[in-house]
Amino acid sequence: MQTKEIRIIVHEYSGLDELSETDRQLVLQAREAALKAYAPYSGFQVGAAVRLANEVVLSGNNQENAAYPTGLCAERTVLFYANANYPEVPVQTLAVTARNSTGLVHEPVKPCGGCRQALLEIEARFQQKIKVILDGEKAIWVLNGVESLLPFSFKPSSLS
Repeated sequence: MQTKEIRIIVHEYSGLDELSETDRQLVLQAREAALKAYAPYSGFQVGAAVRLANEVVLSGNNQENAAYPTGLCAERTVLFYANANYPEVPVQTLAVTARNSTGLVHEPVKPCGGCRQALLEIEARFQQKIKVILDGEKAIWVLNGVESLLPFSFKPSSLS
């Protein structure tokens, strides 16, 4: 038997002021999108924003539905919108944030498994890593690539 270790590098920032201007603006877009989320059942409002390679910035939020699981996460909402309207333009950066009844969540929010898989597909499609920014009140985490969120990932190359 062998034991293998997987290492994930996370850059942790204490607040918006430590981010570059472009990343700070993207997080602010995600926070604004979270305020517009349709989350009457969970009260958990998630916002996401992407910067595309052509510098276009798009945002989206979670959309809940009484017929759970018909709703959709903020990350996939904005990613699918980006791919539908800019099908040949890669996503460079994704910022995600969340709010609950007390305001911004304390710990950086993490994408669900389905959103991680959707992000991985986009990385594979364009053969380009996506910078992922996870926002929280206590810290902001920045990861270089989706495999940091989804080790042992199932990629298109897994099919061959």
